[in-house]
Amino acid sequence: MRVALFITCFNDALYPGTGRSVVTLLRRLGCDVEFPAEQTCCGQMHFNTGYRPDARRLEEHFGKAFAGFDAIVTPSPSCAGMVRENYAEPMPVYELSEFLVDVLGVTDVGAWFPHRVAYHPTCHSLRGLRVGDRPTALLRAVDGLELVELPAADACCGFGGTFATKNVDTSEAMLADKMASVTTTGAEVLCALDNSCLMHIGGGLSRAKAPVRVMHLADILAQTAPAR
Repeated sequence: MRVALFITCFNDALYPGTGRSVVTLLRRLGCDVEFPAEQTCCGQMHFNTGYRPDARRLEEHFGKAFAGFDAIVTPSPSCAGMVRENYAEPMPVYELSEFLVDVLGVTDVGAWFPHRVAYHPTCHSLRGLRVGDRPTALLRAVDGLELVELPAADACCGFGGTFATKNVDTSEAMLADKMASVTTTGAEVLCALDNSCLMHIGGGLSRAKAPVRVMHLADILAQTAPAR
């Protein structure tokens, strides 16, 4: 199976380590992973703000960049949703947890992460792609990991792309509620599928000096026990 990594603009610019984690994980599971260097934006920002002709041009470029692959894997539910829901031509795009559970048929990926973890289901993963319990099934199979329940887990964190800048007061109130839920769990790590939401929540936790760090699912699943 020829598999391509679609890293997305946000991860490429701010969290390239998550892309490396996806490659590490998939190669560990026997996938031949390639990175089409000509990939650019999927057009989600343009599409959502009304620049539809520009979005269509990016869609055409995306189709050329990823032509011939059996699967296109991305660590971003929002970008996966853009391709699946708004592109004229179907593309074999999968969010990471979907690909692992539905295509490869695995939940135990050989990861080791001895920490107390809470999982935040981001809006695009929960309401858009409807990934369900795939991420938590993967986390429960991680050696040493203790998965704790996050109160009001399905509540939005308040990021929502430009929502956080156009509706600052509302966004900050939603973030405060989410942070309160996170800190009650006693978790060491908050995990999610979208680094954009993790950046928002992590920034708030850092400013509040809360003892919780944030990590993308891929970065946790890429961890293995140290060699003895």
